[in-house]
Amino acid sequence: MKIKHIVYIILILGIGGLIVYRILDNAEENQSGIPVGMASKVKVPGMILKPQEFNDNLSLSGSLEANEQIEIRSEISGIVENIYFKEGSKVSQGQVLFKVNDIELRAQLSKVKTAQKLASENERRANLLLEKQAISQEEYDIASADFQSATAEAELIEAQLSKATVRAPFTGVIGLRSISKGTYVTPTTPIAKLVNTAQVKITFSIPEKYASQMKVGTILTFTTSDSEKVHTAKIYAIEPEIEVATRTLKMRAIAENPDGSLYPGTFANVILPLETVANALLVPTESLIPVQNGKKIFISEDGKAKEVSVEIGARTGSSVRILSGLKAGDTVLTYGVMALKNGTPVQVTLD
Repeated sequence: MKIKHIVYIILILGIGGLIVYRILDNAEENQSGIPVGMASKVKVPGMILKPQEFNDNLSLSGSLEANEQIEIRSEISGIVENIYFKEGSKVSQGQVLFKVNDIELRAQLSKVKTAQKLASENERRANLLLEKQAISQEEYDIASADFQSATAEAELIEAQLSKATVRAPFTGVIGLRSISKGTYVTPTTPIAKLVNTAQVKITFSIPEKYASQMKVGTILTFTTSDSEKVHTAKIYAIEPEIEVATRTLKMRAIAENPDGSLYPGTFANVILPLETVANALLVPTESLIPVQNGKKIFISEDGKAKEVSVEIGARTGSSVRILSGLKAGDTVLTYGVMALKNGTPVQVTLD
């Protein structure tokens, strides 16, 4: 009987201890308002939102083009008599590049000049006879027309003769030639390319929603794929209409290239300034959470995580501009936000 009594006593003490523990546990829960098992807070990095200056830029892709570029050709057919340029060299406007044999044109001009001289003399005599009324007005008109026709023919051959000597239409660098002395050329025969690279053009397109912000004279910066050097250019021409297929607006800027380091055809990464915002609110990209209808951010309010829907604007490499949903002074939770829920107790470590 003693063993049985001992067992009963142990059971009564155990049950009593459990009841006391539950009473104390409930009292602690009622005092704090938070279950003891849930009392630990999640440590989250955060930042206090402060207004700052923000340069809203548009990053675009463009391509470099020569300021002026043509394919040199001969306007007349004939044998190339002389070549006066070196491949890859700089040539000046008006400089003779090559000459086509013009011996036949000179012979034709000599013949026409003789006929012109005779027609001029006949017109002079006919005029004297007309004054003496020795011939009719019709006869004089015929002599005058013959003289004018001979003059026009001489001018035509002189124009063709001038085309036998090909000159550079502008200053630039001439490329590789595709002819040699003695080559028979026609107006369709390519001779060489002449390129003016003292300045280069950058052609690029922007989305139509930014069209109203664009104006001639805007300064932009760009880099090329073969160098990290930053170059500047000025917008000098804007297309007057939006391209319907792409919904973009094409424009062109020009940049100085005194050292020839920029090559036409090169890819350009264009940074186009849109506006400077004096009091912009910026948050780290990692703090944004994509949702079905946009983006949300967690802020800390009264020691708990609070979910806020936001509208975002332009981006930089590491931050995003907030247009609405937040205000200066809010404590934004920056990292580890994917594991948070609305109302989660948080302990914020400010950056």
